[in-house]
Amino acid sequence: MCRNIRTLFNFDPPASDDEVRAASLQFVRKLSGFNKPSAANEAAFDAAVAAVADVAGTLLDSLSTNAAPKYREVEAAKARARAAKRFGTTA
Repeated sequence: MCRNIRTLFNFDPPASDDEVRAASLQFVRKLSGFNKPSAANEAAFDAAVAAVADVAGTLLDSLSTNAAPKYREVEAAKARARAAKRFGTTA
């Protein structure tokens, strides 16, 4: 999975449309191998990003859980602590 694609489900506040689109863009970039498509492929690339974003949004809206929502700030702090431990830097 792309490193820039993050879990978007069960967060408080919920993932925004911009976050879903950004994850979709990263996914399509990974699949296509293009960071920025050529003019000949731009329409297909943009259509794919829109389709993936639509399906991802539907998925997120359809999922349910009994678990308490996670908080972005807490999860970010945990990620910084893991990185500090892994790479030997201060958090």
